[in-house]
Amino acid sequence: MHGRLHMVEKQIAGRGIRDPALLNAMRLIPRENFVEKGFEMFAYNDCPLPIGKGQTISQPYMVALMIEAAEVKPSDTVLEIGAGLGYATAILSRMAAHVFAVERHASLAAGATERLQRLGYDNIDLRCGDGSKGWPKAAPFDAILVSAAALEVPQALKEQLTVGGRLVIPVGPEESRQTLLKIVRKGSDNFTTQNLGAVIFVPLISEHGGTEDYN
Repeated sequence: MHGRLHMVEKQIAGRGIRDPALLNAMRLIPRENFVEKGFEMFAYNDCPLPIGKGQTISQPYMVALMIEAAEVKPSDTVLEIGAGLGYATAILSRMAAHVFAVERHASLAAGATERLQRLGYDNIDLRCGDGSKGWPKAAPFDAILVSAAALEVPQALKEQLTVGGRLVIPVGPEESRQTLLKIVRKGSDNFTTQNLGAVIFVPLISEHGGTEDYN
């Protein structure tokens, strides 16, 4: 618990994150339960950590930055793409009415589901599938967060936003630095884009990676 509170104070609030609901959620969520076995002692370090399948759990500050940018409210329905083992999913579940999450690796999706259920987070639906297609049956979403970099913003995700909805996504090629974008839907075909700075994420793999398709 001490490590968690120190992380929130120094790494999160200390870098300018102000959303009270987000800070409270990060104080509550046991990050050590969402890392690969053997890495629990590093759970509150200021860095990404491996979670298997060549994937990582993002640096805590990056998780906080993206969630704060998404402006999540208690009444929101949220979509998370790239759930990993479910850390950001758990945080979002404490802030929003309901969270839908997609993870393309079946073993990670199964691990996330087990962890989230065991820890009692019951306002989450999580599937294994192609995150670039979103979750059409559950749309529209008030906020969408993508934890993997796309070459361009998937049109399906923009179309699944409510009017006023926020999409936070890293965009750019795998081999170079990417840009974190915040896209807000202002009308049926009217979107604004804000650059939130340079980032580095694993690539978002579409259906060409052999993931499950559902509509």
